[in-house]
Amino acid sequence: MNLPEKLRETFNAPFEPLVRRIAAEATVIDERILRIDHFLNHRIEPALMRAIGAVLAQRLAPLRPDLVVTAEAGGIAPALVTALALDVPVVYAKKYAPEVEAPALSRLAPSPTRGGHTRLVISARYLPPAARVALVDDFLANGRTALALAELVAEAGASLVAAGFVVEKCFQGGRGPLEALGVPVAALAHVERLEAGRVVLRGI
Repeated sequence: MNLPEKLRETFNAPFEPLVRRIAAEATVIDERILRIDHFLNHRIEPALMRAIGAVLAQRLAPLRPDLVVTAEAGGIAPALVTALALDVPVVYAKKYAPEVEAPALSRLAPSPTRGGHTRLVISARYLPPAARVALVDDFLANGRTALALAELVAEAGASLVAAGFVVEKCFQGGRGPLEALGVPVAALAHVERLEAGRVVLRGI
């Protein structure tokens, strides 16, 4: 999907309050794992999360989503605040107790941090065929969880109109496969690389 030029300019602009927090406070492990658990997805700061949702919603709104989809558990908080700002429902794929009302849609997704594979499951009842879906998650790394969710949306007969992420780890290449499907990708912070125990961010 080709975005209008004006929208393309702002779709991936850094969200400065988030970028500053990552630069100042992130922990880097083995130049592979970025930890910002203390304000994003273990201990959650409501004011920051609300602001994240407002900005993601502003960027996704021109694509007219009527449903937000995410994956348990890290994606739930940003997806919920984004859905609140858009005034649409949010549906999350279950990982940890993947039993849902039949008919169930499921995919296996590799875990970039834990290793192995995780099954993502959504009841088809909650993904209407006519839905315009926005995918929202906390991190975009290799993109495999996002692609699994995209496949679930497609299997349901719904349309994935956009994807939004709080943090994109650009060096892991997850954006490419989504854009190859024609899905516009928005991210609020772009991590170019992790080196020598520090985060190198785009725009700072």
